[in-house]
Amino acid sequence: MRRLRSSTVVLGGMGVLAATITACGSEPDQRCVDPLTREELPSYRCESGGGDDDDDSNGTTTRGSYYYGGSVRSGKVSGGSFSKAAVDTGGFGCSGSGGG
Repeated sequence: MRRLRSSTVVLGGMGVLAATITACGSEPDQRCVDPLTREELPSYRCESGGGDDDDDSNGTTTRGSYYYGGSVRSGKVSGGSFSKAAVDTGGFGCSGSGGG
């Protein structure tokens, strides 16, 4: 039977601990998205303020909302939510609320 060195055990344990801490404390991805078409928009479309530079060529303003988690394929988002609280960011060792 082979014995593990204490340094190997300590380093392995530290790796598991680091993974647990980072998984619980991570925030979901945040993207600016058109709520109707689910197309990804430039981040300034979701920021407060605005001005004449927000106008599209037809004179209307496309205001985005933040979309959390999910992925982007062909410029459209899926698999996430417009509610940050609805996106579970929990991992190994986290509580069910997704917070850390």
